[in-house]
Amino acid sequence: MKKLFIQGIVAGVLASTAGLIYLNIYQAAFEVHFDAIVNTGSIVGACILGCMLITVGYAILLKFNKLNLAGWLNILVAIVSFASIISPIGMRLPLEIESPELFPGLIVPMHFFPALAFFTLSPFFQTPKNQIV
Repeated sequence: MKKLFIQGIVAGVLASTAGLIYLNIYQAAFEVHFDAIVNTGSIVGACILGCMLITVGYAILLKFNKLNLAGWLNILVAIVSFASIISPIGMRLPLEIESPELFPGLIVPMHFFPALAFFTLSPFFQTPKNQIV
């Protein structure tokens, strides 16, 4: 269980780092700034929260010895990740924001960073006893 918690934290940090790098590259490439809507704190918080929610899901599977359902949890995580992009796509931005059409291109990929980071790190934290992904 402790390894799983550490995996969640490390994945959150990895996803946050990827999100911040992507934010800087995107803003520099397209010369747009959405700091009033999305900033460093919101990216880090969302990534860590997302990874910890995935961790809780796997912790529940471990607690009830239902690791055979890990595939279904992975599908649920994928569905939730896809569903979470609906909000930023339909979001109305303040009128003073320049190039609002570029906002989804910034935010949508970031919604997949927590799951990607968690699943990428899984082989490094697994033992034969608790293979979860």
